[in-house]
Amino acid sequence: MGVLNVTPDSFSDGGLYLDPQRALERAQAMVGEGAAIIDVGGESTRPGAAPVAVEEELRRVLPVVRALARASPIVVSVDTSRPEVIERAVGEGAAMINDVRALQGRGALAAVARTGAAACLMHMRGQPENMQLAVRYEEVVSEVRGFLAARLAACQEAGIEAMRLCVDPGFGFGKLAQHNLELLRNLGELLELDRPVLVGLSRKSLLKTLTGRDSGERLAGSIALATAAALNGATIIRAHDVAATVDALRVAAALKR
Repeated sequence: MGVLNVTPDSFSDGGLYLDPQRALERAQAMVGEGAAIIDVGGESTRPGAAPVAVEEELRRVLPVVRALARASPIVVSVDTSRPEVIERAVGEGAAMINDVRALQGRGALAAVARTGAAACLMHMRGQPENMQLAVRYEEVVSEVRGFLAARLAACQEAGIEAMRLCVDPGFGFGKLAQHNLELLRNLGELLELDRPVLVGLSRKSLLKTLTGRDSGERLAGSIALATAAALNGATIIRAHDVAATVDALRVAAALKR
């Protein structure tokens, strides 16, 4: 899954792809590098980020989704929590919703059920603006697994079939370095939910803790984390650096075979 943020303030690529034509060119480049899914985000969810108006999110996202869906058979995902954006984006050709709030927002479950889109349910404690301020877990793996199991059940009660869903432990979302590492070591426990596991570790602040590198210097660390995730059972790897990550995942796949 290639990351395409059409925002001015995302932590790594904010401001680079605000122009829809540049965003389309970047998406096509990632497809050429081996991305199977392009994830379009119109609202930053980095730690401390403030929400944007729904009209602004629509203005950022819809032209890119529309252009990408027309230009390529690639699966288009939209990183959003809002029912208005879900419905409009699917109407323009998006096939997947990647929601950091696991469809807990008002109307989000119903919107995904109506549209027939696939969805990724992510664990996040708190909201982006406050999620890193008071982080505490008794047992992070079981707490994350329990939350995701409950959200899967809520989706099925809302009429969203299990085959349309995947789960994401939410690395860096309301978690400290030790929690992220514990989740990565024990990622296989999430496979007990019987759904594909998506992970987003690319350029995360965990790598600042582990390597001291700033966000533009985290390729090697991102590749190491992606490889570890794949070997531990992840099915979908969300990445900024698609070509290098695809190479690493081919090696990981060969080792698993």
